[in-house]
Amino acid sequence: MEVSFKPAGCLLKFWTTILQCGFASVQLKPDSYMRGCRCSMIMGFTKPIEHSNLVAKEGDLMNPLYVGIDVSSKSNVVYLMLQNGDKVCNFTVANSHDGSIQLVKRILSALNSYSLDTVLIGLEATSVYGDNLVYFLRDDASLASFNRKIHVLNPKQVKKFKDAYNDLPKNDFVDSFVIADCLRFGRINKEVYFADYRYKALQNLTRARYFAVCNLTKEKQRFMNLLFKKYSTMTQEKVFSNTFSTTALAVYDEFESAEALAYMDLHELTEFIVDKGKNRFPDPDSVAKAIQKAARSSYRLPNTVNDSVNQVLSISITSIKALETQIKEFDKAISAQMELLPNVLTSVPGIGPVLSAGIVAEIGDINRFENQAGLAKYAGFAWTQHQSGNFEAESTRLICSGNRFLKYYLCEAAFSLVRCDKEYSRFYHLKYNEVNRCQHKRALALTARKFVRLVFTLLKDNRLYRAAD
Repeated sequence: MEVSFKPAGCLLKFWTTILQCGFASVQLKPDSYMRGCRCSMIMGFTKPIEHSNLVAKEGDLMNPLYVGIDVSSKSNVVYLMLQNGDKVCNFTVANSHDGSIQLVKRILSALNSYSLDTVLIGLEATSVYGDNLVYFLRDDASLASFNRKIHVLNPKQVKKFKDAYNDLPKNDFVDSFVIADCLRFGRINKEVYFADYRYKALQNLTRARYFAVCNLTKEKQRFMNLLFKKYSTMTQEKVFSNTFSTTALAVYDEFESAEALAYMDLHELTEFIVDKGKNRFPDPDSVAKAIQKAARSSYRLPNTVNDSVNQVLSISITSIKALETQIKEFDKAISAQMELLPNVLTSVPGIGPVLSAGIVAEIGDINRFENQAGLAKYAGFAWTQHQSGNFEAESTRLICSGNRFLKYYLCEAAFSLVRCDKEYSRFYHLKYNEVNRCQHKRALALTARKFVRLVFTLLKDNRLYRAAD
């Protein structure tokens, strides 16, 4: 037997039906279940919670349509909901330009059919799959006549909201419903996407550079492990001040084995170093002697193993050079993009073009944040509270949420400030000496939190930094 019911005025009928059937098998339709089970957390009471007081704060949300979109790489599952929680419709469209056109048509049809003036659209942040859809919805002219709000929700936030339901199944249809209901209950933050596309363009470049740097670091770590196999002593004694200099890489790549390098003619090795180093070494003879000494004391590999190590080292050197070239190209593109945006952060000692670009790219328009506390929370520099009765913990942890890229850049900037600015140096060491555990991490986080206030002020007022006397 299949029974559908609505949230209000149907419970009596529902239970009467069950009793008449002698507690026969009753199966609820998913849609009926969701329309009726959003509860007030009290005794399973199923009447939807009115939240007009929540939306009244924004002033213009009088007759809203809630649109929940579960985004995937191929398709978007959509759920349209009214303010009282009633379902308008649900459907699936392709995650493409044509699919987005169909989505907008269905939204417009619902707005006109129910005489609504506001549409709240919500979707989870799912890698890059929702970016194109957000751009399309923001730029669509047919929705411009309505009060349009687009929210990119944190998946953790949506999951916690979904946990309020009991035994709710996991599928795309249910997920789209939960997103729409999350919008309806007002458990949302302000729109988090960038209104100014210049910031998004900069973010694409800075994040690409960030990942290129991460890949370069990992590749260099793998290279050092292989280098120890071929020239064990050379890595220990650090013959070259820069292990990845042009001359050093040439030595690692040109010679087949430690044996071949150890007993070659010293004069030829010196000429090789002079040529690859372009006469930058003040004493190439001593460098050549140090290389041969390290090569003689290094382990000798079996020929078969040595050949494979040479092959991998050669490929790794090619990858390192390619990544370094990529980073240089990113730096040029970032510098060009930063000329289009206000940039006052480079006036802070120790904050160069890379750090300033990364911070500005992740923050976007500073007017998105009402105060410095909001910016700090967005970056993940907010502390949890643990209190019960008369007890309140003195030591708490940083929140787990926040923009990890912004957090990274702010920490790097704070560490640089400790070395370049007296005020921040004093503050860091003060916080460092306050505790006996996790001294550096704690002091750096607090210094970064202090730096957030400065960043907010400089960007908000669009003024240069002046150090305190």
